[in-house]
Amino acid sequence: MTDRHGSFWRRRTRWTLLAAACGLGLGTVLILGGIEGRGEADEGDKPVSAPQRVTVEKGETVITLDAAAQRQSGIQIVAIKNTPYQQQRRAYGMVLDLQPLTDLSNDYANAKALIQTAEAKLAASRMAFERAGKLYKDQQNMSAAQLQAAEATFRIDQASLASAASRLRAVAATARQSWGPVLGQGVVDGSPLIARLIERQEVLLQVSLPPGVSLAKPPPSALVQSDNGSHITIQFVSTATKTDPHIQGISLLYSAPADGTLLPGMNILTFLPSGEMVDGAIVPDSAIVWWQGRAWVYLRTTLKTFARREVDTNFPAPDGGYVVTGLEDNAKLVTQGAQMLLSEEFRPQVHAGDTGDGD
Repeated sequence: MTDRHGSFWRRRTRWTLLAAACGLGLGTVLILGGIEGRGEADEGDKPVSAPQRVTVEKGETVITLDAAAQRQSGIQIVAIKNTPYQQQRRAYGMVLDLQPLTDLSNDYANAKALIQTAEAKLAASRMAFERAGKLYKDQQNMSAAQLQAAEATFRIDQASLASAASRLRAVAATARQSWGPVLGQGVVDGSPLIARLIERQEVLLQVSLPPGVSLAKPPPSALVQSDNGSHITIQFVSTATKTDPHIQGISLLYSAPADGTLLPGMNILTFLPSGEMVDGAIVPDSAIVWWQGRAWVYLRTTLKTFARREVDTNFPAPDGGYVVTGLEDNAKLVTQGAQMLLSEEFRPQVHAGDTGDGD
């Protein structure tokens, strides 16, 4: 009996120890598995760096975009070509008020009409005076008083015609002194140019060169840049009879179409061909971006990279855009999408996993 009970307790103790050992082993596996899993989760929480689009290489900021990103951004590229262009000199223009010219034209027309009236009256009084003299000489019912009256009328009409002629000459002289030989003679002749100016089909500009600057010959045409950035071709009329008191340089007169862009009193930037030739490329307005008050363009340096270059916009092209010097021949110019590249260059770079909430 005693042996049976001892055997039972020995078996029970052995099973108890075995169960405890199994429980300890399972707990160890779970703990180690939890630690490993937590380690993997911690690694998964670490931010994964996204490819950087903006980098600095050899001191130059470079934007990297693959072909898909370039298509999505609408980037268009043109290979530029340098060709000889006539250099242009900067000048300062002002759209003139043409009311004084209109008044002079009206004064001349009135003076001319007075002459025609005086000539007609003089012709009539001359005939009357001659007839009175003949009748008086032949003693055909014409008194001396009547003859004297006819003569007085004739002399008055002579004086009226001389006065009208003097007035006409004075208006013509004023026109030439005020507006130069071309416009002044145009007032006298009633030229088509004067008619277009008075009817506001064209406007007149006074273009003044900087002090001390001169041109061997005024260019027959030039360009002005309006407030909206557009370029307008103007045509030479004549040298001006007076300078702009604020500039004190040689002044020229040019005409331009009156399309509402140029209004009397406007001050505008003007570009006069100087005769010197420079090598440059046409850069369209769409390729220009402005930053810190300066003009820039983007060039594609490789199939995937772009870099910003500063350009000079002092020489507008006749058909729009600018003639830019200093760019390499066949350089790949960004003509569409330059503004997007500028925004990308200065956009804060965000890594994958950043929430952007500052926590």
